[in-house]
Amino acid sequence: MNDKIYNIAIVDDTREIIDMLQKSLSRSKKYNISTYSNPLTAIDSIDSKIDVVFLDIVMPQMDGIEALEKIVKKNPEIKVIMMTASSTLDRVLKAHKNGATHYIMKPFSSMDIIEKKLETVLSA
Repeated sequence: MNDKIYNIAIVDDTREIIDMLQKSLSRSKKYNISTYSNPLTAIDSIDSKIDVVFLDIVMPQMDGIEALEKIVKKNPEIKVIMMTASSTLDRVLKAHKNGATHYIMKPFSSMDIIEKKLETVLSA
């Protein structure tokens, strides 16, 4: 990767997930992190300056697949990594069909996996 600073958005209704991702990714000076516990707020705030979104699928305010559709419609170039603790093949396929770049299962086995996934997405 180059010396560019990447803008990352984390959208999850679970504060612990947001805090864990933010703490881990903030160790690197390569990322500016924005966090959202409500997907509706995230959709309004995420703009073309955001490079990657970590997006939970199951949230009370709005399903992550619907949020994904709205985010990608607003910014087709954005890369979205979907996150979920419960998923079916149907959801995975629907997420990819609607613009998700990658998929991560919760709980995360290691933050190193998250960081490697992010680097893979950014270098693609």
